[in-house]
Amino acid sequence: MESPVFEEIDPASDCDCPGCVHWRRALPHSWSGRTSAHPAAHRALALAAVASAALGAGHAVPAAAAPHAPHRPGVSAGDEPDTPQGGSAPLHGPGGRPAKPSVAPKPTAITRTEIINRARTWVTAKVPYSMNAYWSDGYRQDCSGYVSMAWQLPGNEWTGSLAQYGERISKEELQPGDILLFHNASDPANGSHVTIFGGWTDASLTHYTAYEQTRPHTRRQSTPYAYWNDSDRYVPYRYKGVTPAESVPGKDGGQPGAPAVTPYPGAAYFGPGANNKYVTLLGRMLVTRGAGGSYASGPGPRWTDADRRATRAFQQTQGWTGADADGLPGPRTWELLVTGEGKDVKGGAVGPPPASHGVPGYPGRALFRPGANNAYVTQLGRQLVRKGFGRFYRVGPGPRWTEADRRAVEAFQRTQGWRGGAADGYPGPETWRRLFS
Repeated sequence: MESPVFEEIDPASDCDCPGCVHWRRALPHSWSGRTSAHPAAHRALALAAVASAALGAGHAVPAAAAPHAPHRPGVSAGDEPDTPQGGSAPLHGPGGRPAKPSVAPKPTAITRTEIINRARTWVTAKVPYSMNAYWSDGYRQDCSGYVSMAWQLPGNEWTGSLAQYGERISKEELQPGDILLFHNASDPANGSHVTIFGGWTDASLTHYTAYEQTRPHTRRQSTPYAYWNDSDRYVPYRYKGVTPAESVPGKDGGQPGAPAVTPYPGAAYFGPGANNKYVTLLGRMLVTRGAGGSYASGPGPRWTDADRRATRAFQQTQGWTGADADGLPGPRTWELLVTGEGKDVKGGAVGPPPASHGVPGYPGRALFRPGANNAYVTQLGRQLVRKGFGRFYRVGPGPRWTEADRRAVEAFQRTQGWRGGAADGYPGPETWRRLFS
């Protein structure tokens, strides 16, 4: 009878005994070297041979099961991510057990674009996953080695030491190049993992683009926040060396003089009554992306209906509807604008300012200032007279902007309960809306 043919398989070893550790390093691709060095494996094979002889060649004998070895830090179990990791090690250095975190050196300055571009190099190369091997750049081919590479750290870290290089942030503050880290300090073998945040994929912040090193090789894919499992245990971190501003990477890799990549400041900086530099930056980015038709004059720091309409046009261009296209910039809208990603607003998508009770929409602040002379000034003055503020005019309102127009507008604004800069006598979109309503 012909001898049975067995397929030679080189499974990953979980054993930490000195013999297995030695053979994993000396003969990484030799199964015979490992089994001959391990007494337990040798005994298991011997028992299988004895059982085969006792039962005879006519009976099949199941392969002997390898003895169960305890997990090393990072070895996954069950539904945990299959991403065992090595420990802290120098570039190109040998693997080892995780060392106690040391004081992190001064972080190297790096931009968000550089972090993501570095992360993409491994995705393109499809770097195979390994907790023992090192890629040509010197970084270990596991999840923590991948982050060490993207952040351009001086050596290979592990999930227990990466946090010292970053600062903890909130979910809403996440920007491309940040990380989501889960280190199970009490049991590092139970699911510890880290991913690189590449940006939100939806306006509701439920999914993001994750760059991660996992089996079989580096990948980039949409991932539920914060991860597929143990989601509540992942913590967002930002590298301490990331620069707060950089050129916006456009479709051709960014252009000199482009707006700065500024982290999303928060919803409180946008909407009626807002007056700050972020509103100006938003408007300028919207103009660059094709939504400039909303503005009768250049974007400014005071929030206007033009900002709302331009923002909504950009959101709708992305295919968003309902609350996702409400005209108020959220983290996802802001991210697309500052990174130059997403679709540009097509010509005419914004449309002319909307009519208000038969009167053309707010034409813009530039038409109401000293030296202005146009039909909108006349319309404004006549409406102020109708509303009971004609006492400021010695002669009927006309097309030339005068101090009488400013004082009449100021008086109207004060009747709305506004004070200070909100009652400066120059009509904004809300003054216009209330005046003609």
